Amino acid sequence: MKKRLISLLMVSLMVFSFVACQKDDNGEDNSLKYIQDKGKFILGLDDSFPPMGFRDESDNIVGFDIDLATAVCEKLGVELVLQPIEWDAKEVELNTKNIDCIWNGFSVTPDRLENLTMTKPYMLNNITIVVTKNSDITSMADMAGMKLALQSGSSAEETLNSDDNKAFRESLDKVNPFSDYVTALMDLETGNSDAVLMDSVVAEYMINDLGKDFVVVDDTLLKDEYAIGFRKGEDALCAAVENALKELKADGTVEEISTKWFGSDVTLIEK
Repeated sequence: MKKRLISLLMVSLMVFSFVACQKDDNGEDNSLKYIQDKGKFILGLDDSFPPMGFRDESDNIVGFDIDLATAVCEKLGVELVLQPIEWDAKEVELNTKNIDCIWNGFSVTPDRLENLTMTKPYMLNNITIVVTKNSDITSMADMAGMKLALQSGSSAEETLNSDDNKAFRESLDKVNPFSDYVTALMDLETGNSDAVLMDSVVAEYMINDLGKDFVVVDDTLLKDEYAIGFRKGEDALCAAVENALKELKADGTVEEISTKWFGSDVTLIEK
């Protein structure tokens, strides 16, 4: 126990020291310069989160967020580096500078707004329940005494654990956490879980593009928004990415990328 405590303290000190280094000796934000000087922009993601970021049949990481980030990096004049991470350790990965941002269907929450610097939302999403087509579950009320799967460290898990959803949470028989949504949906298919709490964007892609035999329940636990997360205080880098997105919206690139993945421009990005 003592060794574990010492290890946790060391990690905390590392995180603090990295965060403290985001400003130069004059107290100025050097986050954009840091990216420009190294010539690389490391994007942290869950590589099993279609259609935002996932691996195709050739094991290449592809997706809407990947295409958008590639275009942004071209604007910034830096190389995009994709770094798959454990999603429940994403903030540690960010604060220790293993990655430069979290950009992969990253939901805006009060806790994240307090601890990170985040862009304006660029897409809407819902946290909802997904079941198999032959399921008798048609609402949240039908989940009483049932088993619910979800992704550990996800906004779905945060939503479930919020005070607003206490009654729903306590009505469940069991919550089955998984490292990613793909595994959670496999658990649903095997019948070990009765439903999956997840992002509607992912669910709709699995149903429409991959032909999965799932149904999205009409009840929604939370109206959700996606944004890009940076280390706290990295306003210069955040602003540069936002400006690049605005330019890409104005020149039609955003619409082209969104249409490729969703059939139309579903983004909230303003020109």
